[in-house]
Amino acid sequence: MKANRESLSLEAWINGLLSRGKMSFSLAQLKKELHGHSEIAIKRSLDRLSKKGAILSIHKGYYLIIPAQYASRGVLPPQLFIDGLMKYLERSYYVGLLSAAAMHGAAHQQPQEFYVITTSPAMRSTHKKSIKINYITKSIIPDKYLDQKKTETGYIKVSSPELTALDLFRYEKHVGGLNRIGTILNELTEAFQIERINHELIKLSSASSIQRLGYILDIVLENQQYADKLFEASQKANVRFNRIPLDGEEETLGFSSANRWNIIVNTEIDIDE
Repeated sequence: MKANRESLSLEAWINGLLSRGKMSFSLAQLKKELHGHSEIAIKRSLDRLSKKGAILSIHKGYYLIIPAQYASRGVLPPQLFIDGLMKYLERSYYVGLLSAAAMHGAAHQQPQEFYVITTSPAMRSTHKKSIKINYITKSIIPDKYLDQKKTETGYIKVSSPELTALDLFRYEKHVGGLNRIGTILNELTEAFQIERINHELIKLSSASSIQRLGYILDIVLENQQYADKLFEASQKANVRFNRIPLDGEEETLGFSSANRWNIIVNTEIDIDE
């Protein structure tokens, strides 16, 4: 009977979290707030609720609460718990790449994986049920170029459309190549704010990413407004454009680089409208 009462007590505590819009908790938080329960009782209750599908361990010492609307999936969408998880891990972060692009309305194809940019040390990707979270390590998390997006459980940090665009080129191999990036950019530019394309943003990225972004904005998408602003900001930041290929894995001999971005045009970009 005592074990059942303890289990009910934990369920009541979890329901209390849900009533306040919380869908995750740490083991340390649980032990602090249910300090009258023994370690063994807590473990048994957690195991029992895990088997019922009411909670899910997403990281050592950190649990998700699975409400009825997500019971069939057995897991929460990452945007509902990533902020809490990263705070628990005491890491700076932002949602980036394809996930950020989708949140800014550039979801031509809904990404099947979730992308989080964080600081070192590197983290292994998370595979739970139907979700996969990819963690990409970056030395600087630029708060000035992060947007706050509201979710059911609070807010998450998301790279601005402009930073997202540069990151797509920086981490090209993670996102499916230049054609996919071009297609996303075709929609993502609708969320750009021209005043955020400045020398401070430029300093957050590599010259090669700036060149490839500039070339596609300029020549492929024919978006002169943002291409001109990017070029102007690059000059102000004293970025040197060395001659580089558009596609780093293709042959470069015999291809022209007669454009202001000094891009060797050794491939064509196909935009999926």
